[in-house]
Amino acid sequence: MKILMLSATFPFPPTRGGTQVRTFNLLKGLAGHEVTLATQTDDTVTPDEIAGLRAAVSDLQVFPKPPSPSSGSVMGKAARFGQFLIGGTPPSVTANFSAAMQAWAEAAVKAQAFDALTCEHSVNERYVSARLQAAVPRRIVNIHSSVYGTCKQQLASGTAEKPWRDRLNLSLLKRYEQQYCQKFTDLVVTTPEDAAQMQELCPQRSVHVVTNGVDLDLFPQRPRDPGGYHLVFIGAMDNLPNIDAATFLAQELFPRVRQRYPAAKLSLVGSRPTPEVMALKALPGVSVTGRVPSMVDYLHQATVCVIPMRAGYGIKNKTLEAMAAGIPVVASDRGLEGLSVDGANVPQRAMRANEVEAYINAIVQLFENLDLRATLSHNARTMIEADYTWKQAGHTYSQILSAR
Repeated sequence: MKILMLSATFPFPPTRGGTQVRTFNLLKGLAGHEVTLATQTDDTVTPDEIAGLRAAVSDLQVFPKPPSPSSGSVMGKAARFGQFLIGGTPPSVTANFSAAMQAWAEAAVKAQAFDALTCEHSVNERYVSARLQAAVPRRIVNIHSSVYGTCKQQLASGTAEKPWRDRLNLSLLKRYEQQYCQKFTDLVVTTPEDAAQMQELCPQRSVHVVTNGVDLDLFPQRPRDPGGYHLVFIGAMDNLPNIDAATFLAQELFPRVRQRYPAAKLSLVGSRPTPEVMALKALPGVSVTGRVPSMVDYLHQATVCVIPMRAGYGIKNKTLEAMAAGIPVVASDRGLEGLSVDGANVPQRAMRANEVEAYINAIVQLFENLDLRATLSHNARTMIEADYTWKQAGHTYSQILSAR
């Protein structure tokens, strides 16, 4: 098959963040096909990284990422909202749009026949013009996370950055998602919960679940339990749901842990920490690492991984990676979304918590009980090996693109 893949996010190396990890690993699953990838770069992307990505595809087309719009005046923000209201496309999508990439895509489908097209993240839907729709028979949007669902969930959980703005945007985002999905023959999401929502929004489209996964070579099970009282949270630290989770963990949960275990440590591990996250290292026992060469080393060194997500949509790479590494996980319903980790006829694979007291009780149990840590470590790793590898996810994705 000849596949045209569109990704405004440069997906290499696959350690920059969730979007990059998913895009690159699903791209690897298409290795048996002829893949042309159009993507964007900025000043952080090196020539070696471009060469590394080029080796993974048949043809790589690279375009400069549009400059980020300034926050602007009140009048400017009002104008962008007006454009959203009238035109139907959110400013976040418009900001990522490259006219040069669009022109190239139009010329590419005119010059050669593609069997399938994929948009890696819904933000790329804007490139799928009427010409692309007419020229490519099978068109897939790998949604990653629903913009409407994310906004709705953040408002419901009280984690919206600007609630007044998001309340105004909510119905517009629903309309936008319903409209752009009409461009595609198939929709791909990460969890059954996402699939149910998208099926409700777009009942006339086929919806498929392709889970996230783990590269087991990059995340081996830890060889031993380090013991001690060391908590870790991992993730890109400029992502709003991760910022909220890190802040909640450091400011509300960890001081309670330190009351009982004065020597306890908390590591916040991930790239691009915002000033808000950097400020957390002033708290006793808290460290903020920034980008690290190996995330798995920090997982192996910690006693427990806490994933107190209160926002964010879809299955979480951070949860899968921690489980693969063999570190016991305490997480919220949001952090465990899409995963079967407890309940009837399910071996316990993580500890679930959504309130402060539940988090503290779970952390204390794990600190005090080596056998419980070993049980969770074994059960979680077994689940990842069976159901959540990128090899399996890539195979499923390839089958969806190849279906007739």
